[in-house]
Amino acid sequence: MIPKALMVQGTTSDAGKSTLVTALCRYYRRQNIKVAPFKPQNMALNSAVTTDGGEIGRAQAVQAAACGLPAHSDMNPVLLKPNTDTSAQVIIHGQVLRNQSATQYHDYKKVAKQAVLASWQRLTQSYQTIIVEGAGSPAEINLRAGDIANMGFAEAVDCPVILIADIDRGGVFAHIVGTLALLSPSERQRVIGFVINRFRGDMALLQSGLDWLEAETGKPVLAVLPYLHDLYLEAEDALSSRHAINHGEKLFNIVVPHLPSFSNHTDFDPLQLHAGVKVHFANNPEQADGADLVILPGSKSVRSDLARLKDQGWEAFIQRHLRYGGKVLGICGGFQMLGRAIHDPHGLEGAAGSAAGLGLLDMETTLQSAKCLRQVTGEFADHATPVAGYEIHLGRSIGPALNQPLFKLAGEHDGAISLDDQVAGTYLHGLFDLPEACDALLNWAGYRQRQSVNFNALREAGIDRIADTWAEHCNFAALDAALAGFYDSARAIS
Repeated sequence: MIPKALMVQGTTSDAGKSTLVTALCRYYRRQNIKVAPFKPQNMALNSAVTTDGGEIGRAQAVQAAACGLPAHSDMNPVLLKPNTDTSAQVIIHGQVLRNQSATQYHDYKKVAKQAVLASWQRLTQSYQTIIVEGAGSPAEINLRAGDIANMGFAEAVDCPVILIADIDRGGVFAHIVGTLALLSPSERQRVIGFVINRFRGDMALLQSGLDWLEAETGKPVLAVLPYLHDLYLEAEDALSSRHAINHGEKLFNIVVPHLPSFSNHTDFDPLQLHAGVKVHFANNPEQADGADLVILPGSKSVRSDLARLKDQGWEAFIQRHLRYGGKVLGICGGFQMLGRAIHDPHGLEGAAGSAAGLGLLDMETTLQSAKCLRQVTGEFADHATPVAGYEIHLGRSIGPALNQPLFKLAGEHDGAISLDDQVAGTYLHGLFDLPEACDALLNWAGYRQRQSVNFNALREAGIDRIADTWAEHCNFAALDAALAGFYDSARAIS
């Protein structure tokens, strides 16, 4: 049975919601169903640029690819990008609204809900099936009022829900039964079944637990999905080294300062997957011995991360690294840090003011309220090697350093390279995704071999692998019966 809509909610964060939605998207696409992904509300620092010039969560861009679609802002109408532990930049339909505290956003949810439902209406008019991803857990009782991310949304549009739980964490039966216990009667009714994720072991030893769970809840276990070793899918909201290659000899050491507001960490996935490269996300310089290349990453709060960088001693480490002939690359916010100063006159990322940069490139950056959001292609400024990626930034940089750019993107210069060729920076995210671009950047940094992975092919292989896993392990008879029962009940009520 082909559902009009199907929502995946998790008993915990990182239970496998994004992965299962991606699998379902690719599975239904293979059935020649016109399918699209949807996540009402997302909180993540790792985002993607859409074809309509908006910004959405990275997982929804991957899910769009699983559907064979370009990413669109309607696929994630509300995106929250944390500034601090208690505030975030609120993005509606792909565009920045304003910074809000947690309390302010809670009050704003009624307005945000209308944006969510408007996007939902547009998608349902264009696609046969919508696969929806929840956020966190539906059992967060302190967040139930005005919920638009989980059961509040499911109730508003009347869609069935699959509950997924991660058995590798332990306590999977408690997670499922406890989550159901904290739902309202109508919410429990719309849960049509369970998926148990990341199982490794003997199914015979699990079966008695599955039988108990189905008897206790009256709901079917729709699938037990195995733990997939060496699976690659881009992560959305957590820096992970689980995709890193297990090296023998460490040929080239890249050190990335792990800053509090580290954003767009998927920039580093192609490097982590590179057979000749080790990527070390270091919390402080004492963990960063033997660096060949230092990369300053993107940041959601550039001045505060820059202050943290200096407080931890990274500035002295970088100066010493350069004296010994090392290379330094800055990406987006990291690029801004390389200049002489960063100005935030309107307080877009904190208190209004300015901060001295690292002074490694002769330029200054001023943060502006209009965010640059675009997908771009181009080539290196001094040779014709292609490069592609996307830009997400508030700042505009000016200064003599920009007269020696790193890239030519969409007919414009981007970034800079120092006159001594040791320091470079760019606003381009995804700059390592194309194998030839990755090889060229590593060659600039001193790594001479050419072994970069085909990043896009690897992502496609990962999507196909999880769709194959779903097709193999799903009990489709149980799923079809559960969907039919849900829709029959909904018709009876109406």
